[in-house]
Amino acid sequence: MTIKRAVLWVLTFLVVVVIGSSLANSWNEPQVSGQLQLYQSNLLLEATEWEGEGFADTDVERVRRALLGADPVEAVIEEYETVQKQAEKSLAQSRSQLAETVAVVSEADSLQYRKLQQVIEQQQQLLNRLTLRLGILTAQQGDIEAAIATWQPLTETAGRYASVAQVLTEIWRESPVVPSDAKAILDTQLEGWFRYRALEQLYKVQADPQAVALLAQQEQAVAEATFVKVITIGTLPTLGSLVGAVLLIILVVQRFVQGKAAVLAANATRAWSVPWDGETIWQVLVVGFFFVGQILIPFILSASGLSFATTSSRMRAIYSMLYYLLMAGGGIAVLIASVRTHLPLPEGWFRFKLFDKWPLWGWGGYLCVLPLMIGVSLLNQQLWQGQGGSNPLLQTVLEESDGVALLLFFLTASIAAPLFEEVLFRGL
Repeated sequence: MTIKRAVLWVLTFLVVVVIGSSLANSWNEPQVSGQLQLYQSNLLLEATEWEGEGFADTDVERVRRALLGADPVEAVIEEYETVQKQAEKSLAQSRSQLAETVAVVSEADSLQYRKLQQVIEQQQQLLNRLTLRLGILTAQQGDIEAAIATWQPLTETAGRYASVAQVLTEIWRESPVVPSDAKAILDTQLEGWFRYRALEQLYKVQADPQAVALLAQQEQAVAEATFVKVITIGTLPTLGSLVGAVLLIILVVQRFVQGKAAVLAANATRAWSVPWDGETIWQVLVVGFFFVGQILIPFILSASGLSFATTSSRMRAIYSMLYYLLMAGGGIAVLIASVRTHLPLPEGWFRFKLFDKWPLWGWGGYLCVLPLMIGVSLLNQQLWQGQGGSNPLLQTVLEESDGVALLLFFLTASIAAPLFEEVLFRGL
């Protein structure tokens, strides 16, 4: 056995231990799919305010029932309560893990400790937002006492959620004492349908019908745009999935009937030969992708004192892009070093034809993937029950309103990541 191969075996063992341990630890980490569910629920709420100006009342009601359901507010309350239970369960698990980590790790600034602290903080903030919104939903259903009881625990805490809960409690009391900065608090701490309902109640308490009318006018413009968005979200994926399912059936049947002449058998007899062997691929993946990208660079960044958890949203976006560029750069460097003796590549590699059948393959593949993706997603939720971890950037992106941060996240996830992964996994 050569020294190079011995080193590869050692690094492979290290990668298996580290990555395997990380995957095992992620078993009890929560997913953030609930945030996506609530995003659609919030759209549904905003769409309920659509009045369908210019349409007959019977037509408007028929369309609303078809797209939004008979009682969309009650359906959203059930959705929020489900996500709340999941968040409470995840928070309890994270706190238990933090206690175990403190008992084992002597330094409180360890990476695992900081990561758990960040998760706990995010989950607590999620629970606080859920509490505020559930109270508003309950008040909108007419149960004011239950709504005030929902907000009460938050009023006894410190921070911005306490001030919002206090304002909400006051404006829904029988004898309200409204703070002078109530509008500013509601404007900055609430959004969407919840902000409109709270401001509407505030203006009613302040006996300001002009403000109520102006607010309704503003909300109606938003509701019309949201209604179009709900239609798009509800119909396009469904239609695409139906078309994709039909395409899959046709392709599979055609493969059995026509054999080698079928679309799925296209290029089946053509081989793509590469000048390197399996050991080169092993080296690039183990050293370049796993060791450098998943172990070495995170260790260096952690040792340097840079922290993802304690920075602002914009700095977290910069940190994420920096980390990914370093990981991609390290992987590409190992790739180039590993295949440099085989350069230049054989003629015909990396050809691109502007006018060819690739758009048909692309759109056809997209449609065929849609029903498979939905099926896998449903199966995933049944198997993992909201556990198993997820991309740590997802929750940040879902909550983000900073345009620069969103742009950086977009560049990282939608441009840098695909380019690196295509070069490594498909190119190599």
